[in-house]
Amino acid sequence: MDIYSSLVQKQRAFFATGKTKDIDFRKQALAKLRQLIQDNEEKFLEALKQDLNKSEFESYLTEVGVVLSELKFTEKHVEKWSKPRRVKGTLVLAGSKSFIYPEPYGVSLIISPWNYPFQLAFAPLIGAIAAGNCAILKPSELTPATSRLLAEVVGRAFPDEYIAIAEGGIEASQGLLKEKVDYIFFTGSVPVGRIIMEAAAKNLTPVTLELGGKSPCIVHHDANLTLAAKRIAWGKFINAGQTCVAPDYLYVQKSVKKEFLKLLKDAITEIYGEAPHDSETFTRIVSERHFDRLVGFLSDGKPLVGGRFNKDRLSIEPTALDGVNWDSPVMQDEIFGPILPILEYEDLSEVVEEVTDRPKPLAFYVFSESESFQQEILGSFSFGGGCINDTVMHLASPYLPFGGVGESGIGAYHGKGSFDVFSHEKSILKQSTKFDLPFRYQNTKDGLKKIKMFLK
Repeated sequence: MDIYSSLVQKQRAFFATGKTKDIDFRKQALAKLRQLIQDNEEKFLEALKQDLNKSEFESYLTEVGVVLSELKFTEKHVEKWSKPRRVKGTLVLAGSKSFIYPEPYGVSLIISPWNYPFQLAFAPLIGAIAAGNCAILKPSELTPATSRLLAEVVGRAFPDEYIAIAEGGIEASQGLLKEKVDYIFFTGSVPVGRIIMEAAAKNLTPVTLELGGKSPCIVHHDANLTLAAKRIAWGKFINAGQTCVAPDYLYVQKSVKKEFLKLLKDAITEIYGEAPHDSETFTRIVSERHFDRLVGFLSDGKPLVGGRFNKDRLSIEPTALDGVNWDSPVMQDEIFGPILPILEYEDLSEVVEEVTDRPKPLAFYVFSESESFQQEILGSFSFGGGCINDTVMHLASPYLPFGGVGESGIGAYHGKGSFDVFSHEKSILKQSTKFDLPFRYQNTKDGLKKIKMFLK
């Protein structure tokens, strides 16, 4: 028996004790998770600096603070979420009561990515704990400092038969995917998502896939251009563009393109400085392979803003790329870096034709003051989620489940959505024994006539 089989069996045995289903046990585990994060906050910030050169401000804003907020929300509501809830019945079920019982799946496997190695490890783990599961968390080997710290502090706080961190490279993921677990939660790329789903299909294991894709952003002529430029610059270039919901490309209405690009350049300089690729605070590209891929895109168009890079730092400055089209290499796959291709349009029908002909995006952003134009966008495109007159910030609400559609993902989480993802809803009908409606039985006189009447 290998280490992964042994680990899954240990967790399955612990789950069978029923301890994780106890609501007080779950609340204590969530409180312990919050405490270990707070106790090790500085260490996590330092690990994120080592792995990705993230500034303390950015690490807290996008990683630690987000998770602590999610924990606080979950701790407040988990008891209510966990209770059976009564639902309506129908006339044909007279005398009965109907309930939905949320129950945990059992042993859950969480595979997290490198771009937000703290947030995207802990956020789904919160849902797994709240729903009453055991969990095996596989962090990314591309962010080793954060991965090691996760293993160290979580290992001290929880026994591995309850929550375990499985470090390692692709061999660890492959080993875990061979095991029969009860739920798989994966965040990462579309190609790897296909592999995860194929592995899950062998055991008919349910999955949540948080993937990505090319998320569009539209700037209409009537937008508040100054604010649009600032919010797009922030949403696109935070974490050096290595964000699954970052605007992947920009459609600007032709009549305001020149003005908008000047404002975008000003916004980038205001937020990130004159030479962010040489600074100590701009997030670096995760690896040389990803860096080389991104630098290759810089020749696909004309850099109107940025275009410089520093290979020693694995850093590329925020870049707006003009002169691209849908045949350009930069437009073939998700960019996942600080490069923003600029396309122009005159009529929305041009955008609809191009975008709907491609896989459904994870996010969509539109900047416009026109209510009718906003509604036209929402009605014309299918996407995971998004913002009107902002970028990325829909992730900040615990009341807005986050996830994709089509090739951008399956399932959604955050807030109660995280609890729901890791819960099976068991439907229960509790029937009265004080009387029995006879028409359900085929030997009842005029049974068919009566049942037709009731079922209408």
